[in-house]
Amino acid sequence: MHMADALVAPAVAGTMYACSAAAAAYSIKKVREENDPEKIPVMGVMGAFVFATQMVNFTIPGTGSSGHLCGGMLLSAILGPHAGFLTMIGILLIQALLFADGGLLALGCNIWNMAFYGCFVGALLIWRPLLTGKADKTRIITASILGCVLTLQLGAFSVTLETLCSGVTELPFAVFAAAMQPVHLIIGLVEGLITAAVLCFVYDARPELLWGISSSGRRARFDLKTTLVILTVCTALIGGGMSLAASGDPDGLEWSIEKTAGTAELEAEGGLYEKAAEVQEISSILPDYSFRSSESAAGTSFSGLIGSLIVGLFCAGSCMLLRIFRKTRR
Repeated sequence: MHMADALVAPAVAGTMYACSAAAAAYSIKKVREENDPEKIPVMGVMGAFVFATQMVNFTIPGTGSSGHLCGGMLLSAILGPHAGFLTMIGILLIQALLFADGGLLALGCNIWNMAFYGCFVGALLIWRPLLTGKADKTRIITASILGCVLTLQLGAFSVTLETLCSGVTELPFAVFAAAMQPVHLIIGLVEGLITAAVLCFVYDARPELLWGISSSGRRARFDLKTTLVILTVCTALIGGGMSLAASGDPDGLEWSIEKTAGTAELEAEGGLYEKAAEVQEISSILPDYSFRSSESAAGTSFSGLIGSLIVGLFCAGSCMLLRIFRKTRR
């Protein structure tokens, strides 16, 4: 659901940057108050994991479209809404700068659509109420599916609102929404199942890793280090291997644009668009997750591995550089 710059007007882009920045500032404040330095390696590993899984598009049967994990619900269920939101910002920023996945002008929109709803709405309105009592796998699965479906529907609807406010005449609101919502409903269901599978593994391996859940005497199968090593190995296998099997069909957003406008390649003119494109041309060392001027499968695997590493280091390193966890715990 990564929006391109052509889908948003500068005024809308600026507004969504401001909204996302406010949510980020609030998240930094709350994470500092929580002051849990043990989250630093978890943010790095889970950020890398979500980056890798986003590379694996799955086909939506009978539509000619595909979808991929957003990851906000997954991150917030482990890190909490605030640390999860900051981790998602790191993922989306690296994707835009190094892989040209999503526009730079549209970054504020993408953070809001893909991170805010999953991390805040999913965590606070779905995960926490359902898991307030004794946790079990049935509740984890239910919360994962409901959370992913709801937050993806909200994200898809926000895309249509942002294009409407941007005056993108090629995408009439009613027609565009009618294409976006159903396909993202299916994508949300699949994401919910994937999220549930990961969270059930974490519940078995290290239940205290799940946000707001007491292990209630449940015995952890692995210690924290072993659990993170397993997730890191899975990240490498997904990013370096499974990414090669990703569907080549357009994702839900691209498919909806093509269904509505007759083409997925919309263009916008103006100095800001050109400047953003120039910056992205320079910064994207692996555009579209491949080597420049090459369609080699090795480029995809390399992108998955190096991208996961960079995201992991960026998410963990930013916490230390910004001194987000700065107080001494007693």
